[in-house]
Amino acid sequence: MTISEEKVVSLSYTLVVDGDVIESVKEEKPMAFIYGQGYLLPAFEEKIQGKKIGDEFTFILSPKDGYGEVDPNAIVELSKDIFRVNGKVEDGLLVKDKVIPMQDSHGNQLSGIVEEVLEDTVKMNFNHPLAGCELNFSGKVVDIRQATDKELIEGLYGERAASSCGGSCNGCSGCS
Repeated sequence: MTISEEKVVSLSYTLVVDGDVIESVKEEKPMAFIYGQGYLLPAFEEKIQGKKIGDEFTFILSPKDGYGEVDPNAIVELSKDIFRVNGKVEDGLLVKDKVIPMQDSHGNQLSGIVEEVLEDTVKMNFNHPLAGCELNFSGKVVDIRQATDKELIEGLYGERAASSCGGSCNGCSGCS
């Protein structure tokens, strides 16, 4: 069986950015996702298409094929007032490099990184933490199987199921 549409693929891999290991997933607890359902970066999926169980891979994704270039328009100054709850900003909330879950005016969920705390405003960066980064992947195909009808409708669940951002968002320090 090869990696193709509607297959549940399990991978071990290491992601290196600027010489630093950003994420490492071991064979014993591989990451699983349904190929072709938008769980991973499209360019990542293209690079592993057609591979079989046991195949290894190594490739680099440019910022264009990864999380895009840094968009200066995604760095904005916001009033400190929007961070107040009951008239007070929670201690430890507005700290440089802290990731804060937020919502835009349309109700879309997004994460902002505190870049700078000023007297009345906070400079927030809404670029993906890996925007502007060259992504160096190496890994191995651990398993491939046909997705069930239920999985195709509801998605995968569990500790190592991939998220829609590729699983590279959590705990990532981003590029310098």
